[in-house]
Amino acid sequence: MFFASCASCVMAATLAMSAPAVAQQSAAPLGAAGSLAPAAASGARAASAADATNTTTGTGAGNAGNAGSADNAGQVGNAGDADNAASPDSAFDARQKVLDQRTEENNYRYAVAEHDCYSKFFVNHCLNKARDSMRSVQADIRKEQLALDGEQRVQRARERDEQAALKRAQDEASAPQRAADDARNAQAYEDKQRQHQLDQAQRAAEAPQRSANAQAYQQKQQQHALDQAQRGISPSQAAANSQAYDQKQGDFQRKLEEARQQGAQKAQERVTKQQSFEKKQADAAQHKADVESRQKQAAEKAEQKRQDQLKQQQQLEEQQKQQQQQQ
Repeated sequence: MFFASCASCVMAATLAMSAPAVAQQSAAPLGAAGSLAPAAASGARAASAADATNTTTGTGAGNAGNAGSADNAGQVGNAGDADNAASPDSAFDARQKVLDQRTEENNYRYAVAEHDCYSKFFVNHCLNKARDSMRSVQADIRKEQLALDGEQRVQRARERDEQAALKRAQDEASAPQRAADDARNAQAYEDKQRQHQLDQAQRAAEAPQRSANAQAYQQKQQQHALDQAQRGISPSQAAANSQAYDQKQGDFQRKLEEARQQGAQKAQERVTKQQSFEKKQADAAQHKADVESRQKQAAEKAEQKRQDQLKQQQQLEEQQKQQQQQQ
């Protein structure tokens, strides 16, 4: 009994001496737990509300996705495909949000349990137990995360299959039009080829005539040179005459172009003068209308003033008559 009491006293003294160190070691987990407390508290409330509906929502979304896949396989281009694709995505997002909240809550609970373990006697046993509990919940969350990822992959594969089926249906629907376009393009190409062959044959048939024309032109040039030689015109003089003729033709064309430009300029000036005249006429008419309007307003004012004066004069005469009658 004595030895037992002494052992208990020694143990109590050891715990009392190690209490400040344990408190210092637990300060960091406590700060982490305190920082996680608000977020995890809200996450716990959201998780408790979402867990109640997750079972029915997740199961219903999975069944709806399976039923939708069967219907979409038989009906390509259904008007409800967009709604069926949007609903699983929203259900997946909701379930992912719940899993994230559960992960935050699990981490918060582990931080709180780890902090509480430092105030107990069997610290390592408590930490191992808290870690095992955290890992168990983490494993459950991991299983649900893997299941959710698998459902998302199946949904994406189903959507890809539906898009591929829709693309195939569109290709099959547009196949006759593409075939008609290809046939029309092939026919146009063949027509062009035949026209090209006809053009080549025509040029080949016209080749002797072109050769004869070139030969006749060459003979005319030679005859012209002989005629000039007989008239005593040297080749240099003929070249000078040709240059002078070309210069005269150039001068004539230049003068003709200048005359055309001057005519166009005069026509533009006439149009400008006509527009200016019309504008002046319109301004004069507007000025006349303004003057007449001002004169009319002045006459009306004068008439109103005259009427006012007559009324005042009548009032004075009536006042004078009343004064005379009173006297």
